[in-house]
Amino acid sequence: MLKAEYQTRGPVPQDVIEPVEFEKPQLKEGEVLLELLASPINPSDVLTLTGQYGMLPPLPAIGGNEGVAKVIEHGPGVNAPEIGQTVLLPVGIGTWRTHFVVAADKLVPLPNEADPLQLSMISINPPTASLMLSEFVDLQPGDWVIQNAANSGVGNYLVQLASIRGLKTVNIVRRESLVEPLKAQGADVVLVDGEDLPERVKEATGGAAIKLGIDAVGDTATGRIADCLAEGGTLVNYGMMSGKPCKISPSALIFSGVSLKGFWLARWFEQASTDEQQRVYGELTQLIIAGKLKAPVDSTYSVSDIKDAVAAAAQGGREGKILVTA
Repeated sequence: MLKAEYQTRGPVPQDVIEPVEFEKPQLKEGEVLLELLASPINPSDVLTLTGQYGMLPPLPAIGGNEGVAKVIEHGPGVNAPEIGQTVLLPVGIGTWRTHFVVAADKLVPLPNEADPLQLSMISINPPTASLMLSEFVDLQPGDWVIQNAANSGVGNYLVQLASIRGLKTVNIVRRESLVEPLKAQGADVVLVDGEDLPERVKEATGGAAIKLGIDAVGDTATGRIADCLAEGGTLVNYGMMSGKPCKISPSALIFSGVSLKGFWLARWFEQASTDEQQRVYGELTQLIIAGKLKAPVDSTYSVSDIKDAVAAAAQGGREGKILVTA
């Protein structure tokens, strides 16, 4: 049994994490033993290793925040979930490990027939995309949304969910090679970022009034998205991929009335009711089962190869998510 553990943080994320052996724990009343099926490496996971994320776990810690596993052994007093059942791992428990001991009543069963690689990514990016499309602006079919980092995990899900809901998307990327893959996923407009972005967006959309903007980059990229919005539009920031604070012009704030807001899924979890959470995840699960919602997977790595996995996730130029498997 292996766990991907780090005892320090540093600028090179793969240098601080390593696979560590551990012995099978004794199961207590109400617990089950799980075996990992898959767990993604998200940008927030990499930032946690470098110490740049907004909320850092105490050290030493195990990497990973989401994933799916299968039940392989019951502890005393446990009858469900059944042996072999695919389950959603609780968020934030350190999911880059081959095996887990978890209280049975904390597990959410998932359909065994669904692709575990796709299910492993359901906890964070899909609900982030879904909620940003619904929580800030009352969008109607035919409305436009603009986002940058459109080829990211959240960006890919946002394109698909917007299409399902009848919304149109303008998607901003950093290089030309990303244009066609995004269009193949249903993106209406894909443009490479640049100083003249507002003019090109206006031309591509026929001057449509864009009510909602989504920013994951920060720095001057935030301001370029703001300048594409209609008067009174809302700009939602959920990341800082540039490593720099959001920069938005006084003109956009004062004369165009653009409002800048932030979104963090962890805070939504704190405030949302159980029924609200179940509604969101129920919808996403059904879309994944139906094959209507999916994310590209670049490659998979075992826990024993966690250094290579983190290195691959930290470098740019990928065309999909890096996943950790047992």
